[in-house]
Amino acid sequence: MQDDVRPDVWSAELEELLVRIGHRFGRVDLRRRMRAYVHGLLGPVGRKNSWQLAEHAGHRTPAGLQHLLSRACWDPDEIRDDLQEYVAERLGDPAGVLIIDDTGFIKKGTVSAGVQRQYSGTAGRTENCQIGVFAAYATVRGRALVDRELYLPKSWTSDPDRCAQANIPDQRAFATKGDLAKAIIMRALVSPLPIAWVTADSAYGQEWRLRRMLEESGVGYVLAVPKSQHVHAVGRIDFAIAQAPADAWERHSCGAGAKGPRVYDWAAARLPAIDDFDSDQPTHDRWALARRSLARPDEIAYYLAYAPAGTPVAELVRIAGTRWAIEEAFQAAKNECGLDQYEVRRYPGWYRHITLAMLAHAFLAAMAAAAGTKRGAAETVPTPSHRSPWRKSGDSWQLAAPRRHTCGTPATH
Repeated sequence: MQDDVRPDVWSAELEELLVRIGHRFGRVDLRRRMRAYVHGLLGPVGRKNSWQLAEHAGHRTPAGLQHLLSRACWDPDEIRDDLQEYVAERLGDPAGVLIIDDTGFIKKGTVSAGVQRQYSGTAGRTENCQIGVFAAYATVRGRALVDRELYLPKSWTSDPDRCAQANIPDQRAFATKGDLAKAIIMRALVSPLPIAWVTADSAYGQEWRLRRMLEESGVGYVLAVPKSQHVHAVGRIDFAIAQAPADAWERHSCGAGAKGPRVYDWAAARLPAIDDFDSDQPTHDRWALARRSLARPDEIAYYLAYAPAGTPVAELVRIAGTRWAIEEAFQAAKNECGLDQYEVRRYPGWYRHITLAMLAHAFLAAMAAAAGTKRGAAETVPTPSHRSPWRKSGDSWQLAAPRRHTCGTPATH
């Protein structure tokens, strides 16, 4: 990446970013250590822990950098706010997408804040690890991680002594990953980031409170859901999709992958309105979508969407495909900026290292955008597009209901 940008441009941009956040560090020595830390995260350091970062900076010991992460007086949430402003300036777009996902950090022992044996999607199995819930921001100009929260299992929040030893604040109560995601989204919506859409996998998409929060905020979403998801006035989403006529399936690419366009067959249908939530002339439509593998047609993924009226199916497909951007951001931040290479154990240290690593990754994303190496928007590859709940209306499909219902219980929304 650095080879694609003139050294003077690279240096000037990094200096501007470090000056932007410098006032958050009240003392000159802390600002110098912060600069050394970020330069190390961006530098050719084998493993980006305090020892090797200190060696890269020419320090005799890692004590200064360890102090920066542990006891020094500065607030990583303020750096996060600066980071979001920076990303908005360098990558912002009115059609921006916020992506929610979590990632695991494999750890030994039992003292690292939030660690326990738990499922890690990163490893694909149960491991002794910490879990962080993250948000990435993606546009045609690039993508960057913009927020983070450490998930604390009940084994931690129910043990005040253990929390005290890890410097976890007294007010930090148990919160599900969905709760953390909602807090992250609400912060992002009041940040400078221009956000038109939110997307996430089924662990978050199945949370009706999260979907309703986005609808009340007027923000579109395309969220994966499990096949058992109940859809208002329609029933299980997999049963409804199974009744789709053959010509309801259209071929689209949902973005470029490592081996070329990610092409699938997609079925999409607008859903009935919900009296309790919608006006007589709703400004948005709800959709049920399904993505079917070309090579393995029995592999079907399901989505619920909320989009401004008139949004074409190809745009919903593009947003669904944007979710992979956070996986690419995780990989880049870990491989290039040491996101997962910390050796801190306490709660404040986790937030400090993770935030500075996110800042370093955002800088790389901004430089990639400036160098013109960003990846463009997903291209769609359409093919020409019955008696069942599926009805053709103009150029789109609808899932019809026997009559218009009210929203009974939250589980039906």
